[in-house]
Amino acid sequence: MPKSTRPAWVEIDLKQLRRNFAIINQDKGENLGIISVVKDQAYGHGAVQITRMALESGAKYLAVATLDEAIELRENEIAAPIFIFGERTEEELKLCVEYNFTICVNDSAQAQRLAALGPGKKIPVHIEIDTGLSRHGVRWTEALKVIEAIANIEHLELEGVMSHFAMSDELDKTFALQQLERFEKVLSQIKQLGIKVKYLHMCNTGGYLDLPQAHFDLVRIGILPLGVYPSQVCRRIDGLKPVMSVKARIAVIRGLERGDYVGYGLRYRAASDRKVAVIPLGYGDGYPRVRNQGEVLIHGKRAPIIGGNAMDAMMVDITEIPETKSWEEVVLMGKQNGEEIDVHEIAKLKGTVSYDILSGWRARLPRVYL
Repeated sequence: MPKSTRPAWVEIDLKQLRRNFAIINQDKGENLGIISVVKDQAYGHGAVQITRMALESGAKYLAVATLDEAIELRENEIAAPIFIFGERTEEELKLCVEYNFTICVNDSAQAQRLAALGPGKKIPVHIEIDTGLSRHGVRWTEALKVIEAIANIEHLELEGVMSHFAMSDELDKTFALQQLERFEKVLSQIKQLGIKVKYLHMCNTGGYLDLPQAHFDLVRIGILPLGVYPSQVCRRIDGLKPVMSVKARIAVIRGLERGDYVGYGLRYRAASDRKVAVIPLGYGDGYPRVRNQGEVLIHGKRAPIIGGNAMDAMMVDITEIPETKSWEEVVLMGKQNGEEIDVHEIAKLKGTVSYDILSGWRARLPRVYL
């Protein structure tokens, strides 16, 4: 496929990504391992590229959400252990064994069927303890008998026991601590039965930052190496910076006379003569479908979006930036001359979270790796 010449793109700074991993390695405990979560194309950054950097930086494990995501990594010669979150269909189990993936198995009947697929080998599995998220896993009150049954199945290796916080990155840790207490109670019961487990893990990025008492053997971090924090109130680490920027070039500059309208639905009417730049990027690329909201950076200055942005274009008022020329660079997310529009600012426009914005930039926006 020829290199894209589209004047709109997502830029990924791999040098900053390497620095971020180095900073996290300095911040964490020496023996604490990292599961690098690269699901949904590493939150829109490119799973293969982020995976390679994570492994170079010492990640012990990779984690994804779907079988297809895991296979993509294997087919790009990623030999590291890959963990798949969630539940698997019966049809998927055979492929998981064939590709040597690690999966969660949360009931003994499915564990027996999985074991039957791999005679002569030990298939690694993890069990998820649902301590309060009420999503995947076996409820903590029922976990012990399931763990005991799976631990005794020939051809399976109970490699890990995990849980997942429902709210780890907010100031109120009351429920997170209750979940931790439930998890530790199950772990104590496992220990009394003499069951040995190689990896215990509970923390996502929020848990890693704010709940060091819950680190155990591994932490599962996804957006932190990408330089993005999961909330506005969780702990900060000096030096971490975002690695993703979204940029475009101005396609057209035009004048408006007083009373002219801009865009579909006539959502903006010029109150005076104005100068407008058309940017060839819209909601079809993942930018929120806003009307007279949001800003972009041109020459390090903020230019307001006017009218309703379209699927493939948006218009910005550049009257106060008269030096602007066609095909000059515009920053929609990222830094320019000391000014910054971060992912949280764009998420606020859409009424969503940073994860949604990062993973929502569409595939038709080419990724450029620096």
